[in-house]
Amino acid sequence: MNLTSQNIEELVTLCKENNPKAQFEIYNRYCKAMYNVAYRIVKDEHFAEDVMQEGFLKAFTKINDFKQEVAFGAWLKRIIVNYSIDFYKKNNQFKTEDFEKTLYKLEETDTNLEEKFDFNDLKVKQVLDTIQSLKYNYSMVLTLFYIEGYDQEEISEILKISYANCRTTLSRAKESLRKKLNEL
Repeated sequence: MNLTSQNIEELVTLCKENNPKAQFEIYNRYCKAMYNVAYRIVKDEHFAEDVMQEGFLKAFTKINDFKQEVAFGAWLKRIIVNYSIDFYKKNNQFKTEDFEKTLYKLEETDTNLEEKFDFNDLKVKQVLDTIQSLKYNYSMVLTLFYIEGYDQEEISEILKISYANCRTTLSRAKESLRKKLNEL
């Protein structure tokens, strides 16, 4: 049986029956994307690979919990993101109070930095590198919001912070990113 022509729903059904070939096919289809997700969070190639593989193992052991309410890729990505964040916290003595320290009111200013600087000339790699150079909580929020596509409510759940704190952190992170990009 050739599994490369199977759609993802059929492969998931086979995985629920513990079919190792179906698991391998799913792994091959998603490993690069999931590695990139893990890498953007743990910021180390070797650890990202470990996190990605552990995430796949967790996904395959919990495959019966997948109820097809969301796309399989989104379900898998959520596992990888959560595992990556847990790994990063554990191995970098990250403390959630870093987010709590940033909670205070921001006055919305009506300055249009976009008018002063043409962001279209920047290369994607420069922007990604700049995001990674920000302090961890800013980098994490911007990565989850812009790159991974989570909304603020989902980010607050993932990071276990309040919605207001998430909004404030995201706003401050955007401002910090703008300032750094202006320096380039």
